[in-house]
Amino acid sequence: MAVQSISPDSFTIKQVAEHTGISEDTIRYYEKIALLPRAERKENGHRIYHKEDLDTIRLISCLKKTGMPLDEMRPFLKVSADANAEDYPELVEKMIRHRASIVEQIASLQQVVDFIDLKLKQGKYQPKECEMEGMTGPPADHAKDATPGKPISTAELRYFSASPSESPY
Repeated sequence: MAVQSISPDSFTIKQVAEHTGISEDTIRYYEKIALLPRAERKENGHRIYHKEDLDTIRLISCLKKTGMPLDEMRPFLKVSADANAEDYPELVEKMIRHRASIVEQIASLQQVVDFIDLKLKQGKYQPKECEMEGMTGPPADHAKDATPGKPISTAELRYFSASPSESPY
């Protein structure tokens, strides 16, 4: 069976992967869990994607980089790109909360960077000041296992005077 040519405004899964930096397997997975609409198919069964699909994949990639779980992305993906945000106040509120969470994470990470910079500047490192060995998840996951008086993490103990950035929202 001969492969049909693809129009200039449509893409193969390989081309989509190249344009978006997302693997073909991941694109198929997004389609399987319905983050992406089912792709059109050529007569030979090969998927055909359009510019809108690339835009959706890029949005998924962007939201994923923020740490948003795939299930929480669904409402954002259902809204068209040219929609007015005022028509979706619940989504705006979700995005504001998600943004605030990211700002908190940035502030926490900045505290760790500041601590490391301070220790590098001083030329000292005392392991008792930063007990993080054996921790594989967020500090809260290990709080119940910590012994009294033993620091869980530098960020949690707020060793630094730096305060989290204020959010405009």
